[in-house]
Amino acid sequence: MPRSVRSKIVALLMVPVVSLIALWAFATVNSARSVSDLNRLKEIDTTLLLPVGDFIAAVQDERSTAARAVVAPDTGRRQALRDRQRATDAAAAALRDGVNAGSADAEGVDPGLPGRIDRLMRDAGELSALRGGYTTGKTAVDRTIGGYTAVVHHGLATAGALTGLQSPAGASELRVVLELARAREAIAREDAVLGAAQAAGRMSPAQFDSFTGDVHIQRDLLAASVDDLQPADTAAYHRILNGPAYRDLRSAEDAVRDAGPGTRAATAVPAVHWSETNGTVLRALRSAQRSAATESARNAEPLSLDTLGGSGIAVVLGLAGVLLSLLISVKIGRRLVVELEELRNSALRIAGRDLPESLRRLYAGKPVDIDAVAPLADDRDTGRDELSQVGEALVAVHRTALKAAADRAQALSGISGVYVSLARRSQLLLHRQLALLDTMERRTEDPAELEDLFRLDHLTTRMRRHAESLIILSGAAPGRGWRHPVPLLDVVRAAIAEVEDFARVQVSAVADARLTGGAVADLTHLLAELVENAVTFSPPHTKVRVHAERVGTGIALEITDRGLGMGKEALDEANRRIADADEIDLLDTERLGLFVVNRLAHRQKVQVTLQPSVYGGVTAVVLLPDALLSEAGPDEGDEEPVEEMNSLYHRRRPAAALPLSAAFRQRPALPPAPEPAPTAPAPTAPAEPARHEPPAAPPAPAPAELDGPLPRRVRQAGLAPALRQDPQQAPEWVPRTDGAPAPRRSPEQARATMASLRAGWSRGRAAADRPQPDGAPQPPSSSDDTQGEQPR
Repeated sequence: MPRSVRSKIVALLMVPVVSLIALWAFATVNSARSVSDLNRLKEIDTTLLLPVGDFIAAVQDERSTAARAVVAPDTGRRQALRDRQRATDAAAAALRDGVNAGSADAEGVDPGLPGRIDRLMRDAGELSALRGGYTTGKTAVDRTIGGYTAVVHHGLATAGALTGLQSPAGASELRVVLELARAREAIAREDAVLGAAQAAGRMSPAQFDSFTGDVHIQRDLLAASVDDLQPADTAAYHRILNGPAYRDLRSAEDAVRDAGPGTRAATAVPAVHWSETNGTVLRALRSAQRSAATESARNAEPLSLDTLGGSGIAVVLGLAGVLLSLLISVKIGRRLVVELEELRNSALRIAGRDLPESLRRLYAGKPVDIDAVAPLADDRDTGRDELSQVGEALVAVHRTALKAAADRAQALSGISGVYVSLARRSQLLLHRQLALLDTMERRTEDPAELEDLFRLDHLTTRMRRHAESLIILSGAAPGRGWRHPVPLLDVVRAAIAEVEDFARVQVSAVADARLTGGAVADLTHLLAELVENAVTFSPPHTKVRVHAERVGTGIALEITDRGLGMGKEALDEANRRIADADEIDLLDTERLGLFVVNRLAHRQKVQVTLQPSVYGGVTAVVLLPDALLSEAGPDEGDEEPVEEMNSLYHRRRPAAALPLSAAFRQRPALPPAPEPAPTAPAPTAPAEPARHEPPAAPPAPAPAELDGPLPRRVRQAGLAPALRQDPQQAPEWVPRTDGAPAPRRSPEQARATMASLRAGWSRGRAAADRPQPDGAPQPPSSSDDTQGEQPR
């Protein structure tokens, strides 16, 4: 069974057409066969029937003349016999030429026809031997008549083999014509027998029996066969049979039969009268025979209406019907196939392209014109046929789906606005919480409490990143931002600081470059998402390496983990979700990080690619274009944002600080700040501890790779001697239960504390930069692992 709609329609329409073609082919074959038979009959008539008939008539005439010459030879009869012999030889030559010129397949007409033709041709060739055996006497007459009669019988047998041919329309059947030829042969034998008896003066009993037998044969054949001819031929024969010559012939036959054998039979009819009457009848019968046998065939046209008849009309009408059926079938089938294909293509286009694309635009918050995407059909074309109704139903379904998606997108947009509002409120609260934590970190002195504050600060920073992710996924911009360029190393550190397990992140090398202030917040968030993904999906004992270097079109930053990696299909799917701006499905909660990276990467025109790592994990390559890099050098512009990020980065580190990378240690060390007396009065006291602004730093030494880490924070090491307390004498901290607020330090004490912390930090940096003497205790080894905390 055909599967496609086109094949089914073609099969459905071709069944009646093929049936009609089969009927037309049958009628055409029959008509062609009739035309072929007519052409063959005309050829056989010209090359065989006419020559055989003429040859038989010539042999019959020669037989009658030879019988008279054998009985009573004289000069007149001998001359008449020679004339007849020349006529017979001419007929034999014409027969031989016709047989040789004929192209018709004799065996196809009748299997016995070739043998009969050969025998007749041998008889024609043996006529000379038959003529040389002429003698006188009774037996000589009988042998002569018998020899010629055998040749005539062979000729009639040859004509009888042609009776299988179909006669043309209006022509008598050859079988009936052959019966009439046999009747004519009987009359010709009567002439030969009675002529010989008249020449001899008496008729022998054998001759009398032969004569009377031939009379009965010819009368019976003529009576039985004439009415089977075509009307025109029947009329011609009736004219002969009802004519005076045939009536005289019958009277003479009756007189001979009535006379009986002997002399009376020979003298019953005058010889001259018999010869004239018999010759007239034979010539008339020969003419009627030729007309009935081949006249219609010779005059018929193979392609005429008379010849083709009903078969020809059926062929013509059948051809017209076939062509008309094919035309109508092709027209209807093509139109139906085109409409079905258009309907199929429309359905596939809606299901595979239009509807998904419109849904992506709606989910992305972009407008969609429903009337342009799914236009309604013209009212004049509505309800034309079933296929049109199906197409209209398909458009209606498309429009309904778009309206439902638009309503859902509008509802989601409203919900997104609510989420953005709540996220911004949460972000504001988190900023205030971070400021409060910063204040608490500045005034605390207990290392354990400071460490807890640092942890709380780190958790708050991560909460702020999640709130920003919600804002980004909602299509809004986060609230953070920098106005001035920021070093790339600080951005990397800030991104690492937002990861929960930041201690596993190792920064191997970062190119010395600065990012424009407008891209700092987005890139910090983007890198944090990628680093967190690498840390989450890699074993806890492995490291996640971050590396950044300059390339031809900007800076390539690589984040490599040593996890189990991703399959090729999963990796391609993740890259597609990152690269396609419309491929965002907020319902897929497991890939929200990739969607955040998608939004941020397209916003800053950053190329992010995930690829297999040589360690078996995944390497995230972030290509930062030159447009995001700043032309300002490290000593140009306003350094306030950089110092702010550095201070925030160091302030949020836990008490047990992790070592910094060598690249970060290449920054100029700050000089130690003077230690003011703790009792020095201050003319004014600010409400909050002011940020200490150090004096200008001296030129920094040339950058060098240092392996020494920063020292760990030692309790009370940075305090002035007057502020130090003996750890053994320090009162144990007891949480308050009376609800009284903690005692507040004076501004002078706070300033002194912060100055001491700053001085200790500077001394630690200076000590790390100095080479250690041999035998001196080395600080803890550094592994180039750099972890940090996200700035607020």
